Amino acid sequence: MPFPDESAPVTVVEHQPRWAEDFERLSGVVLGALGAEARAIDHIGSTSVPGLAAKDCVDVQVQVDALDEERHVRLLAAAGFRCRPEPWNREEISGGRACPKLVFAPPVGARRCNVHLREVGSPNARFALLFRDYLRSDSATRDAWGAFKKRLAACVPDLSDYGQIKGPATQVLMAAAERWAADTGWQPMSGRHGHADGR
Repeated sequence: MPFPDESAPVTVVEHQPRWAEDFERLSGVVLGALGAEARAIDHIGSTSVPGLAAKDCVDVQVQVDALDEERHVRLLAAAGFRCRPEPWNREEISGGRACPKLVFAPPVGARRCNVHLREVGSPNARFALLFRDYLRSDSATRDAWGAFKKRLAACVPDLSDYGQIKGPATQVLMAAAERWAADTGWQPMSGRHGHADGR
């Protein structure tokens, strides 16, 4: 759920080239807050896929060796980031496993974003990278996914309802992504030691 300053109807817009630049700036801020704790920082989600329509909210994935809620909340809070409290922002099922995570909102008044902390090599970190790389590789699927999201946002502007409907569709998309990964021998590639991977 958004914090009060983030509340707004869901709007999906055409891809903006500045999203990659916004990610680079955000990754620098996050790296400054976490230092060596950040083993990998990646641009994920729809804004990381050139040509894909998306909500104007940049998603950043940070992989750490082990989540330490008290420590990581303190480090990111020093830079103004706010830990999202909802249960679904603390754990997710991926690869048939319950995987821990922490999700942070931006400082009040800052550029809209989500910073996702996940453990190095975890199924949920892999999921995010596969989503990105699959849609980068297949323009027809990318365009169809973008059109679906634009229609959905036009009909269902409430963020919670939008997410409830998009979730099952994402699972269908990711089944195709897993087939693609198996066919191509895809392996997740991340930014390392705080170096953002834009490829």
